[in-house]
Amino acid sequence: MANDHAAQRSVCAKYDAKFIATDDKLKLGIGRGFNPNQFPVNGARHPVAGGTCGWYIWSGSVLSQDAEFFIPMHMYHLSDICPEAIKYLGMEPGWRFMFAPDHEDVWWDASLLHV
Repeated sequence: MANDHAAQRSVCAKYDAKFIATDDKLKLGIGRGFNPNQFPVNGARHPVAGGTCGWYIWSGSVLSQDAEFFIPMHMYHLSDICPEAIKYLGMEPGWRFMFAPDHEDVWWDASLLHV
């Protein structure tokens, strides 16, 4: 995945979020059965730990509470399955995003820092 740092910095500037680059070799958690055409697409960034970038991404309006809901995936695969999400991945831990056609919501959620 070629990180688009310019687009990521732009999103960070728009929402006054600190930019923290994500390493393509790290893993993120992707919702089991993720479908980029099932809206909204959601993302939440927890602190970076244990070979992960902290990002968890899922599709649909319901976040499953199943402990096995998220599966690991290397960051560089995201550009193949959901390139629209890449521009959000520069935001520091504690940020969330949600998008659908003609809709975007990005917000700070301090609870993400206390895992």
